[in-house]
Amino acid sequence: MPRFSVIVTAYKVHAYLQDCLESVRTQTCDDLELIVVDDGSPDACGEIVDECAARDPRVVPVRLTAHAGAGPARNAGLARATGDYVIFLDGRDTLVPGALQALSDRLKETDSPDVLVHDHAASHPTGGTVRTACVATLSEEAAPDALTFLLRATDKAYRREFVEGLGLTFPPGGFSDVAWTYPVLMTAASIVTLDQVCAVERQLPLHARPSAHPSAHLDVFDAYDRVFAFLTGRPEEARWRPVVHRRMLDHLALLAATARPRAAFFRRARAAHLRHRAPGTTAGHPLLRHGAHRTYAVLRAARALRARVRRTTTAVRRAVRAVALRLHYAVQRRLPLRADRAAFATYGPGGDPAAIERKVRELAPGIRTSWLTDPGSFAYWTALARSAYLTSNTLFDARLVKRPGQTLLQTHRGTPLGSVGLDLADRPAVPADLPRLLRDAARWDYTLSANRHATLTHEKAYPSAATTLEYGHPRHDTLHAPADVPALRESLGIPEGFTTVLYAPAHRDHRRAQTPSLDLERLARSLGPRHVVLTRVAPAAPHPRIMDVSGHPSAEVLCLVSDALITDHAPLMFDYAHLDRPIVLLHADRQVFDAVRGTTMDLRAFPPGAVARTEDELIDIFTTGHWRGSRSTQLRTAFRARFCPYADAGAAERVVRRVFLTRSS
Repeated sequence: MPRFSVIVTAYKVHAYLQDCLESVRTQTCDDLELIVVDDGSPDACGEIVDECAARDPRVVPVRLTAHAGAGPARNAGLARATGDYVIFLDGRDTLVPGALQALSDRLKETDSPDVLVHDHAASHPTGGTVRTACVATLSEEAAPDALTFLLRATDKAYRREFVEGLGLTFPPGGFSDVAWTYPVLMTAASIVTLDQVCAVERQLPLHARPSAHPSAHLDVFDAYDRVFAFLTGRPEEARWRPVVHRRMLDHLALLAATARPRAAFFRRARAAHLRHRAPGTTAGHPLLRHGAHRTYAVLRAARALRARVRRTTTAVRRAVRAVALRLHYAVQRRLPLRADRAAFATYGPGGDPAAIERKVRELAPGIRTSWLTDPGSFAYWTALARSAYLTSNTLFDARLVKRPGQTLLQTHRGTPLGSVGLDLADRPAVPADLPRLLRDAARWDYTLSANRHATLTHEKAYPSAATTLEYGHPRHDTLHAPADVPALRESLGIPEGFTTVLYAPAHRDHRRAQTPSLDLERLARSLGPRHVVLTRVAPAAPHPRIMDVSGHPSAEVLCLVSDALITDHAPLMFDYAHLDRPIVLLHADRQVFDAVRGTTMDLRAFPPGAVARTEDELIDIFTTGHWRGSRSTQLRTAFRARFCPYADAGAAERVVRRVFLTRSS
């Protein structure tokens, strides 16, 4: 008897079914049977299932002779299930890596509950995944709360003996999840939660979604009739009737805006309200209770008209403000420059501009500083027009008219390893705004550089008459200044005495979604229980010793708290080298990176430490201690000598004295 029976229903999903099945077959917890129901699909779903079953004896194919719908297809899979717990997936869904192991651990520690509820996520067609974090707000003792939002069958694991004892099945038609989920949650003796995404639902663009029959919304009434019939047959559950009635009216109110045919929907909503209400129940939308679909339509049209008027008014207001801002900027440019004003802009938080701004306030208190953050404000355009100093690590505003006497300082964002600027002109990763980049470079007075390599690369990639200040990067000053590292580690939740490894791969221009190219869970297991992995790319699944720091605002803080760095082509290695701590490179896809973006140098000639070509080699480097051995130390020393000539805390002061104090004095 397997621990899990994973039931997958497949109908017209052959483009996605392989991913679904592989996500189950490759789970670290392999105590499972995978029951795949071909719901009379006219495409290649049946062939994919047969091929998968031929390779894996855990796969149980079930084929229906005609399309029956998701409910009957799940029933067919349930009839074949033998596992302790049953999990349902649709053919476009996937399990996240480690999901079954996390479910198994939770079931074990909670003494085999009837139902385990977990979170799921929606994968959008344009990229990105959004978690529906409902479990975190659900009290396991408050089942009525569960009935408020947990109406899907695919975000739970069900004890098979429990659902078989209920004699529960899925009905045909739409909203079969409603008719299944309410009885399950109302009668379960124990419901526990797992605050973790275990399944991902692939959402399709609207034009690609299967078309439902014209009166599909009316199926919701049959589903609720089945729920109330279930309650009628179980008098001991009568306390649930007012709860379900309120939830039904809330659900119908959500559907009312798109329901067709609307008149029939409202008539049936009123009939359902009268048929199922408990004495004294008045909850829900009054128009639904009374079946007033024409009044509802009028009110909805009035709301739409008000919204349209608000949008038009807002658009006019924005246009007037835009004209006013342009006029304001033109007037400000005719007023004298303020030699005691400096404005700063930055890509993301912190960086070199922030370090310079702090040093300006310290060394030149007579210069007033400001930040360029809101192009829709008059203060923004005043600062842009009248500040004598403008500093940025990204593009300056394209509408900036550089005035005589204004000084523009471009700090860049670090030592470039991947190609930038003009060097990208014949690469797939060429930026769409390359002409604007070159126009921007023509306005620079100074650019910052940390070493000779960066100087030569930037001057070639961004032709400009600007003076290069090879002073080091001011943001590196914090890496050389005294810091309370234990307090920083504690603020991130890193246990005392643990070795911390920072994983920071380069951005992949050829990928819309940035995912780890390294199995972080395997790495954490290999490193051992006294290690923590910090990752700058969101992990596929939560893990107690993998900390997602992709949203942390300070790369410098992450460098300070870590004992070693794993990267591939990320410029962060040049920053991290200032700490003289181990760096390990993983060059598993070097050829792809070279083809898409290209590099400014062959890093294999002078790497900052040990280099791995595969994940296996990387793990071997750590398990054998090579990551901090003598050879790695020699490589790092040579790398630091070449790329970290200003390994001190004085870069910001050098910049301020050269750019701000020279002229102001």
